[in-house]
Amino acid sequence: MWKCRWITLLSVFFCLFMLASSCRPNAAGPNVEFPGDTYTVSRGNLMISVSGNGTIAVNKETDISFDKGGKVDKIYVVEGDSVIAGQALALLVPLNKGQLELAVAQAEAALAQAEYNLDKAENPYTDEEIEKAEQAIEDAEDRLDLADDMLRYVLQHGGEWEVLQWKMEVLNAEIQLQMAEDKLDDMLNERDEEQIYVLRKQAAAAEKSLEEALAELKTETLVAPFTGIVSSVYIDEGKILPAPSISQIPVVQLIDPTSMEFIISLDEIDIPGTMIGDRAIVNVDAFPETIFEGRVISITPLPIVAAGLVSYDVTISFSVPPNMEIRVGMSATADIVKNDLQNVLLIPNRAIHNKGDGNLIAKVLISNANDGFKIEERVIAVGISDGIHTEVLSGLEEGQSVVLEATGS
Repeated sequence: MWKCRWITLLSVFFCLFMLASSCRPNAAGPNVEFPGDTYTVSRGNLMISVSGNGTIAVNKETDISFDKGGKVDKIYVVEGDSVIAGQALALLVPLNKGQLELAVAQAEAALAQAEYNLDKAENPYTDEEIEKAEQAIEDAEDRLDLADDMLRYVLQHGGEWEVLQWKMEVLNAEIQLQMAEDKLDDMLNERDEEQIYVLRKQAAAAEKSLEEALAELKTETLVAPFTGIVSSVYIDEGKILPAPSISQIPVVQLIDPTSMEFIISLDEIDIPGTMIGDRAIVNVDAFPETIFEGRVISITPLPIVAAGLVSYDVTISFSVPPNMEIRVGMSATADIVKNDLQNVLLIPNRAIHNKGDGNLIAKVLISNANDGFKIEERVIAVGISDGIHTEVLSGLEEGQSVVLEATGS
């Protein structure tokens, strides 16, 4: 009986000892672990973003039409074809080819007549006629030289009658030379400048009429303005198209699959700080393993109000690598990056405590081999937060342990 009482007293004493040990404030034996959750202050990356989702569309697309009316003679592509810039897509031929050929012939004749009239006005005499006039001057000069020589001779050796005769010959030769020179001068300067001005206008108009007639007769080839994919072919071969001035009818739709975009809806609280040019991380549902780099290219200035909620449409553009079959209508998500900090001190939000005096503190766990551990409060300055972790600007050092606030059960 005394043995049982002794055992009972020892047990009670041991329990009281353990209870006293566990009640020592902020201290424990060297082998006792801190009972709460802690976190080691470390460096890392912190990204703040807003996200939304939408369906993919192309950033660059166009409907291509002919520049004139006519009959669609050939369609060289089908939907889904890949084309390069400058590649032929379709061929248009004129409807009234015979009439257009006649118009061209008439325009050619009119231009030839206008050019002939202009040439005659600018050059009223032929080269042959001018050469004859120049030759007449040379002949008159030779005749005058001969008459002068004969007059000098008879003045020395001839009689009075011969002298009179050769004086008359000299006078006649001078008159003939003057007449030949006057004729050539008239031939070279006989131009009506006002008439020439009118004829030049007529020739220019005839040339333009011929160009227009040839353009109407010429076939037109529709070509791709950029490298892309044919998304639609609107018409068939043999289709009669009116002139674009009457009705502009598209023939082919072309898209650029290397440049995609989609629109996401952002809540009004996410719009401040979101700017055109912001980086966006794009995830396409059909390609979960691939991350695409995008940019914000537009933000609607007017809000969309539905069920009392205010939002704004934001357009994201992103590039698609070659041979990746991303299609229009696929679902995608974009994270618009507002802040992206690298290699900064981070602690969980659970490690931050508000003292109520305007200061934020973190509880630093300090341990040693003799006293076990103790907790010190440090005033800290913080930067941005992603809702889980917060940037620490001052008050803590890398490697320190901070106590985390217990989560509710």
